[in-house]
Amino acid sequence: MPSPANLPRLTRSVLPALQTHVLSPRWREPAIGIVHLGIGNFHRAHQALYTEEAMLAAGGDWGICGVTLQGDVGKRDALMEQQGLYSVVERGPDGARVTVVRALREVLAMPHDHAALFGRLADPLVRIVSLTVTEKGYCRDAKTGDVALDDPGVAHDLAHPLAPRTVPGILVAALRARRDAAGQPFTVLSCDNLAHNGAALRQVVCSFARRVDAALADWIAAEVAFPSTMVDRIVPATTDAERATVAEQLGYRDAAPVPCEPFRQWVIEDRFPAGRPAWDAVGAQLVDDVTPFELAKLRMLNGTHSTLAYLSMLGGFATIDAAIADPAMHKLIHAMMTQEIAPTLTLPASFDVAGYRDALLARYANPALKHRCAQIAMDGSQKIPPRLLATIEARIDAGQPFARLALAVAAWMTFLRGHADDGTRYEISDPLADDLKALAASAQGEPQALMNALLSVRDVFPAQLAARPEFRTALQGALQLLRKNGARRAVAAMQ
Repeated sequence: MPSPANLPRLTRSVLPALQTHVLSPRWREPAIGIVHLGIGNFHRAHQALYTEEAMLAAGGDWGICGVTLQGDVGKRDALMEQQGLYSVVERGPDGARVTVVRALREVLAMPHDHAALFGRLADPLVRIVSLTVTEKGYCRDAKTGDVALDDPGVAHDLAHPLAPRTVPGILVAALRARRDAAGQPFTVLSCDNLAHNGAALRQVVCSFARRVDAALADWIAAEVAFPSTMVDRIVPATTDAERATVAEQLGYRDAAPVPCEPFRQWVIEDRFPAGRPAWDAVGAQLVDDVTPFELAKLRMLNGTHSTLAYLSMLGGFATIDAAIADPAMHKLIHAMMTQEIAPTLTLPASFDVAGYRDALLARYANPALKHRCAQIAMDGSQKIPPRLLATIEARIDAGQPFARLALAVAAWMTFLRGHADDGTRYEISDPLADDLKALAASAQGEPQALMNALLSVRDVFPAQLAARPEFRTALQGALQLLRKNGARRAVAAMQ
């Protein structure tokens, strides 16, 4: 196998030699029509790939300008040295398939490329601004849904509205420039795992704008479309294995390959006043209301993904495929989806929930993906409420049991102690990490004390849910089970 370091770099000049690794030899370099904030692995393995396929199917100038928001000039420079090219390494049970993606035309890094970004956002050819910035990138007050005024970045942007750093600040500044130029606004397309993501982003942006210019806020509310979406594809972090696979299959060096599973899904509310790529021609579902699909994914996939992650961090499974290969864990997750999660969903008659469950279990078992549990366990304080707590509330309201869901929340609480059952230590990556670790440490492992301490965190647990006796009883029982038996035996005992 050739060493990537000794190979020439992947650039557009070598594409004629890679015709078996592109989606089609037919290709017209498009003008940029989409600016994407948060040019991480997920976007490059999901929306960018759909967009290239849509341009091949129906044409259009929908080239992508990707933007890093963390000052990551390394990623910008790596991708621009490759003229925007990168490889998607699709790993399935039968091996790896490498595809070179051409839709990314430009990469900018904030704040270094501030002028270039706002020049691009002012361009009338740009008709969509899309985002994958994770929940915390929205700077959203969890209680009100408005912009979080205590966020330091928001405070900076309100004081310096022409030099914004945050997502709401950038969007409001760009939309104000569009309005003042009497131009058409762009559509703002959230692709993050956030309930009702379009509506949530609209509220954040409008509340920020109202602090700057009430008339601007009114214009945004009336004129700018914020369609909601549901996205799904497992996209792990890039490792040297992907770089080696690309080198072997292409014979060129790619500094920014992206691994992913074969499965993908994209459901989009069809509200694009300025137009959109023909995503529906290449497998995306364009619908009037994304909510039923969103809830199914959020609860069935994301909820069980988090469950697997926290139980695995305690029990010593490093990857999702290793965890689901354990018979007791497989049985737990199958029963959790079938008996506790699926009954909370209201789905179209055409939606095969049992088939969806079985497809998820098969995806988890993909031995080629090696999706790290530690990656999924990140930012739990923001993921637990929509992924698990909302489902628990629905079960309580219906008078139904939720022992497995309670075990998942208890596993997250126990995870905050910072070590597995065998003593192996791990890092806790979370916006509230310091506070959560201190609360967990103060309980000294005692289940009731741990529960009481963490249920007081209003950024995670609403007061009404935290006070419900059904929730407290089930949660304390699950915490006791984990402390007495450890994660693996607790999972087995839940059968």
